[in-house]
Amino acid sequence: MRTLLVDAARTLVPPKGDRHGPLPPLLLALTVLTGLVDAVSYLGLGHVFVANMTGNVVFLGFALAGAQGHSVLASGVSLAAFVTGAAAGGRFGGRLAAHRGRLVAGAMGVQALLFAAALVVSVVAGSLEGRPARFLVIVPLALAMGLQNAVARRLGVPDVTTTVVNQTLTGLVADTADVGGAAHRRGRRVLSVLALGVGGLTGGLLLFGAGMPLVLGVGLGLLATAAAVLWRLSTPDAVWATAP
Repeated sequence: MRTLLVDAARTLVPPKGDRHGPLPPLLLALTVLTGLVDAVSYLGLGHVFVANMTGNVVFLGFALAGAQGHSVLASGVSLAAFVTGAAAGGRFGGRLAAHRGRLVAGAMGVQALLFAAALVVSVVAGSLEGRPARFLVIVPLALAMGLQNAVARRLGVPDVTTTVVNQTLTGLVADTADVGGAAHRRGRRVLSVLALGVGGLTGGLLLFGAGMPLVLGVGLGLLATAAAVLWRLSTPDAVWATAP
């Protein structure tokens, strides 16, 4: 338990000289964002995910089988937009790979613009479930999450993918000292799972209590704040910014 708490503390407040610097807590914040947006898409846009593409592919299969409440078009559009965002993130990462801090800050800036577009639509259109206007929210959010996933992958921070926790959960229980594995990253893995759950809980509560615009506004605020903080920390001589 002590090792778990120490590792969690180092993830939230990295020690000076840590090779990933502020990236782990930042990626945990983006994991919370994933929970927020999937709460919006699943609960407010009609059984579709914009971040969790594993679930979305399964939903696409359900829809093709004729399951009620699932849409082939919605799942297919979300999947296509996510892949497009991931491709753009790959190109974006290739251009800014020399400085990881500027890479993430720039990507979050683009995400913020996409969230702003979705927010405007949600305010103007009102209730979106089952309506064609929902695609004007699905597309920018899925683009943003595809971009986020590609950038997080390029950063190479272990156990914080920001969108899925399958491998994180597997590592948490499989890679233990009792079976000869490494247990030193358990704190980060636990925090990653908790962050996704907290995001989903917060998104659901805000959606049911105040509506979609507030959830998207919180997500936009999170992105803008994190981007500004990271840009300030991303000095040219920051060792973590160029670490592999």
